[in-house]
Amino acid sequence: MKPFNRRQALLTGLFGTGYVGLRAMATGLPAWFLLNPRRASAQDMACAITARDKMQFLIVSASSASDSISCNCPGTYEAAAIIHPTDASMAATPVALGTTTVNAAAPWAALTAAVRNRSNFFHYAPGGIVHGDHPKSMRLLGSTAGGEMVPSIYAKHLFRCLGTVQAEPVAVGTGGNALEMISFSGRTLPTVSPTQLKQLLTGTATDPVVKLRAMRDTTLDQLNALFKTDGTPEQRRFLDAMASSQQQVRLLSQSLSTTLASITTNDVHGQALAAAALIAAKVAPVVTLHIPFGGDNHTDGTLTNEANQTISGVQSIAALMQLLSDNSLADKTTFMTLNVFGRTLGPKHTNGRDHNGNHQVSVVIGKPIKPGIVGGVGQVAGDYGALAINSSSGRGGAGGDIAAADTLAAFGKTMLQAVGADADAAIMGAKVITGAIAG
Repeated sequence: MKPFNRRQALLTGLFGTGYVGLRAMATGLPAWFLLNPRRASAQDMACAITARDKMQFLIVSASSASDSISCNCPGTYEAAAIIHPTDASMAATPVALGTTTVNAAAPWAALTAAVRNRSNFFHYAPGGIVHGDHPKSMRLLGSTAGGEMVPSIYAKHLFRCLGTVQAEPVAVGTGGNALEMISFSGRTLPTVSPTQLKQLLTGTATDPVVKLRAMRDTTLDQLNALFKTDGTPEQRRFLDAMASSQQQVRLLSQSLSTTLASITTNDVHGQALAAAALIAAKVAPVVTLHIPFGGDNHTDGTLTNEANQTISGVQSIAALMQLLSDNSLADKTTFMTLNVFGRTLGPKHTNGRDHNGNHQVSVVIGKPIKPGIVGGVGQVAGDYGALAINSSSGRGGAGGDIAAADTLAAFGKTMLQAVGADADAAIMGAKVITGAIAG
């Protein structure tokens, strides 16, 4: 008997027993449908068809370091007492977000209009105060049903309609950081680095990427023969509606091969390529990575590293958005950042920045997102913190119907509804910020 090596184990984990995920890639049909086509319900089939227009894959950039992304973005240049790096590249610059123009560090203005027109900057109170709180923050401090982490609760509500191979998210950017590993239904998920993913799929000439077109024709021939004898009219219509053409599969194979071949490192660029490949292949509904934005900058007295990584971080986001666009995934994928806490903004701390449990910003970019700013900042506890939010308009300030303490859960619930899932069943005790959702 041939030994079952680690490579085979990882392939089976990502693509299912019998490589059902590769057959899903090759045919355009959901993995659950291929596993048991006779038992495909009308509800599940309708959900999968609807998902093509309404539901989103999700890429989450998570950081237990709690970078200073919240310090120089739109919404933080209104109060004169808020400290920013003195480097000219971080000077207040008008940034157009849809029909709204606000000031932010210059790198944000360099994003293309297409990206800015889908970008929102959510200001909220994260609640976490130390790096070890990151797993708690990923559970929205107890607001998620069943204690699931944000990537996992999103994945649970999205995978079936999106037709992905697995329900579990895939983490490609932890780099051995245990705090940024993802749990799913109480178990910690293994991580797959970008270069590991490349090796899994491009090891030899007989590997899956090369075989997609032949796999498509064989699988569809088998399904057509099956449904010809005992399939329902709904199942036959579903097969016709969802099956990829030979041309689509050819383009997917070429695009996937090009994307995987471009992976040479496990850095942010490699992580972005891996995320695009995993989504194009419909492996998982959620992928997590890590885009640095200044790190744990207590000792960055001149905020030089903060400035440099704000520039490189925005460039990494721009490159990810371009990669998604190049692979026809921009309309199907939403991006968001999620940190355990923010950084002090005022003049009280001059030797770098300290932890701030009262303010954080998540950058969100996607088709279902209304461009602009949600919430805002005001003086809190000798520094600055997030304001209450008006759920209808998204504006921050006194009189908002979402208290500052509830803004983290409200952000999570809003994002879940934006990407097409049932927010009420997943996140407790919070309101959806309807003013942040397009349309």
